[in-house]
Amino acid sequence: VQLQASGGGLVQAGDSLRLSCGASGLRFNNYNMGWFRQAPGKDREFVAAIDWSGSTYVGSLKGRFTISRDNAKNTVYLQMNSLRPEDTAVYYCAAGNVAWGRTSSSYSYWGQGTQVTVSS
Repeated sequence: VQLQASGGGLVQAGDSLRLSCGASGLRFNNYNMGWFRQAPGKDREFVAAIDWSGSTYVGSLKGRFTISRDNAKNTVYLQMNSLRPEDTAVYYCAAGNVAWGRTSSSYSYWGQGTQVTVSS
């Protein structure tokens, strides 16, 4: 199984980015897909998750971030709007079998991460 995250970069506060995560080696349709992030010196935190029935978000990001998936392309996306310096982190995608899992232990497979840096 491989998860390949991309789309990160250096942006200014208020800008938008869309992260992508392509998956291979698994029945993508059957998996709950999640995004996590880890800022320097902090623990990895849940951002959003999506499965066949819907999606869920950490409360503080709902409204700015949107998770979506394209099962035909085996890809999950994270649209991030109105970015803030505190959104600076490495963003990871993950695949698991727990519906709307919010903990790292809910996921079996992880991508390598993509760096998002938001300047003020």
